[in-house]
Amino acid sequence: MQFSSTYRFFAAALALFLTVTACAPHLTSDLPPASPSARSAGLESNREKAMAPVPEQRPGLATGWGDEKKSAINYRDFSRASSKPYGTDSIFYNNSDGIDAMAGNLRRVSAMQRAAGGIVEWGIKGNFGSLPTYREFGDGRRLVAGRKGSEYAIVVKNRSRHVIEVVTSVDGLDVLDGKPATFQKRGYLINPGTTLEIEGFRTSMGTIAAFKFSSVSNSYANLRHGDTRNVGVIGLAVFTQKGSDPWIGDDAQLRNRATPFATPP
Repeated sequence: MQFSSTYRFFAAALALFLTVTACAPHLTSDLPPASPSARSAGLESNREKAMAPVPEQRPGLATGWGDEKKSAINYRDFSRASSKPYGTDSIFYNNSDGIDAMAGNLRRVSAMQRAAGGIVEWGIKGNFGSLPTYREFGDGRRLVAGRKGSEYAIVVKNRSRHVIEVVTSVDGLDVLDGKPATFQKRGYLINPGTTLEIEGFRTSMGTIAAFKFSSVSNSYANLRHGDTRNVGVIGLAVFTQKGSDPWIGDDAQLRNRATPFATPP
């Protein structure tokens, strides 16, 4: 198998041994970011370059650097069906007052909602179950109410018949390297019918820093990049596997491609 036709990726060794792809052949080129304290020497210059309003003047929630947790990873192969996502979705979050200010006409909905043509269900959970989730009338934005100081996780279930790849972002930052998120970066793989919980920014091959609701000024986006323009949104991009239909099983696909004669008529 040629490397140009496939990509190597990390695999999150959670309860279901879920996997995550890498965006480069050398692991060292895709190492996760250092903690905010380890980068303190460059924080002042980053703040001076920030184009967003002064963080202290912004109310509401963002995502900070939480406690370190164990989360081992390994390697596996995965080829995308296309460079473009099969589907994308986003969830906005804030505290209760902030959500009231963002949108007036809301209805309470289930925390787990379908996306990407229905091949995934995803939502946000806290320490004690799913967080209050709302949707604007007319099938508008989905919003989640959090509480400062609480940890949370992104929950994604693969409803399809094949492995899928999900690239996720928090406050505009990729959850694997803490840098600005793009579709070109690689993400977690989820086996058919299984659920992945993404609990934080990856800090090493074996650990993550938990997602923790914080003030805007104490957010990871501000402390690392000095940029708070994208705080308050969580993104999901879903990629299917090359040569597979997410709704058709392997045996059915083989039978559909079967031919009665070796030479076409």
